[in-house]
Amino acid sequence: MHVDPLLPVAVELFLAILLIAIVLQRLKQPYVIGYLVAGLLLGPHGLGLITDQATQERLGAIGVVLLLFFIGMEVSPRRLVASGKVAVIGTMAQIGISVAIAWLIGLVLDWPFARSVLIGFVISLSSTAVVLKMLQDWGEIDTDTGQDLLGVLLFQDMAVVPMLIVLAFMSGDRPDLGTLALQGVGGVLILALMVLVLVKDPINLPLARWLKEDTEMQVFAALIICFGLATLTGMFGLSTALGAFVGGMVIGSARQTRWVHHNLESLRVLFVALFFVSIGMLVDLDFLAQYWFQVSLLVVAVFLTNTFVNTLILRMLGDGWSESLYAGALLSQIGEFSFVLSAVGYRSGLITSFGYQLTIATIAITLILSSLWIAFMRRAIRARERG
Repeated sequence: MHVDPLLPVAVELFLAILLIAIVLQRLKQPYVIGYLVAGLLLGPHGLGLITDQATQERLGAIGVVLLLFFIGMEVSPRRLVASGKVAVIGTMAQIGISVAIAWLIGLVLDWPFARSVLIGFVISLSSTAVVLKMLQDWGEIDTDTGQDLLGVLLFQDMAVVPMLIVLAFMSGDRPDLGTLALQGVGGVLILALMVLVLVKDPINLPLARWLKEDTEMQVFAALIICFGLATLTGMFGLSTALGAFVGGMVIGSARQTRWVHHNLESLRVLFVALFFVSIGMLVDLDFLAQYWFQVSLLVVAVFLTNTFVNTLILRMLGDGWSESLYAGALLSQIGEFSFVLSAVGYRSGLITSFGYQLTIATIAITLILSSLWIAFMRRAIRARERG
């Protein structure tokens, strides 16, 4: 009897996730760690049970789109606008300070200026998927800190496009005016849609009434809205996750569409898990074993630098010390879009093969360890408040 080779792989993956999740549940740690560790153990650099990394990354990208779609449904547009000052100023300050720190390090290590800029960009981006997943699991999306962080993360995602343009200019591969114009038009359209949601709340969707009793078609209608807007922003050269987020805001503003959350929840859990598994698969255990000291130093430096830089920025913008320190810890890891920047830098010759592997290992390890660092800082802040 023929057995599809994908079936044993799926069983091994889900079994590994389940067993690791049971351990993490007893340790009161988020499941995100289990997904990352499962990818690390089963991936091409671990036991080698999962080798089709390209497919895994595509499935993971769907997970990020669904995650941002769900977050968009839970967001209050007015509160998001209210946190705009923190998002814009905080993100720009974080990027500027990160580039300045990388430039100072580059002076010591004799790096080209373009490499310093690349490294600064890489460490300035936090993980939208990790932070929002934790805030969602802990029920903190709707808090003031959660809304501030949501704004910062979304602005970081939008900042990836100009970062890529800057890197292209520095590497000599200048983007054409048509591409820049297309991205500009896309940005204006997204802002216009967000303003529409803000001004005309609630929004009435005609199709919602027709689908009210048809649970099967509701699933496809919700997916069309989610992936349709994600595709449109992607075609305009913007982040697909940003389009999904705005689609979630539209759905959240339409009072007749409460069925969306229920019908797509299981898909969100599955694909978000696959995203984190794909991140874990990127870690080369042989490289990590050989250069563990360098990677460890970089990971510690990233956690400390990002935590306290973001803490100081948020404190200067008016948040209390405890809230600022907690938000700084949440933003301490390096984000998933930094993988894209690193790959562009490697293809452009801004970093060597060794530098690329070192960067990938550092990003992945900060993602794996971020929940432990955040939990530690969370307990330390609470102990300080009680003391």
